[in-house]
Amino acid sequence: MVLVTPSLDFPSLDRVDTLAQELAMLQDRGKRRIAILGSRHVPVVSIHLVELVARSLAQEGHNLITSGAQGVNAAVIRSVLEIDAARLTVLLPQSLDRQPRESRDQLEQVFHLVEKPENDELPLPMASSLCNQEIITRCDQLICYAFHDSETLLASCRVAEDMGKVVSLMFFD
Repeated sequence: MVLVTPSLDFPSLDRVDTLAQELAMLQDRGKRRIAILGSRHVPVVSIHLVELVARSLAQEGHNLITSGAQGVNAAVIRSVLEIDAARLTVLLPQSLDRQPRESRDQLEQVFHLVEKPENDELPLPMASSLCNQEIITRCDQLICYAFHDSETLLASCRVAEDMGKVVSLMFFD
């Protein structure tokens, strides 16, 4: 009887499929729907990095999806509006009326704005989690900027990975 043991040299078949999918997406010159999510509380230097990434992706012709919070999401909105407002979709966790005044001024410039008034009675973390899940279903790829204790964002990244999305997770800390 020959005993066959798994080789340490080869990744599992499901990981090979995932790796092949990620490499194909990176080489694909087609336009993608890219979600960018992140923390509300972000160092100023990091905001500039987020703006640069969002602006570059919009200039390349990709469509960006984000939510309406301050911090990373506001930086994405600001950057894409400068390039081409038609390339931006913003999903809110609740209705526009529930957003802070400074956010509403920016959000009123967004062509593709999706409100969720049915979530107005939910606590914001729960509404945000549902919103992030919907954003993930609409995208091909997720870029997430978070801290190691950003539970809602990290859970969203796990959901995206489980759905087979390409996920780029960058930490501020």
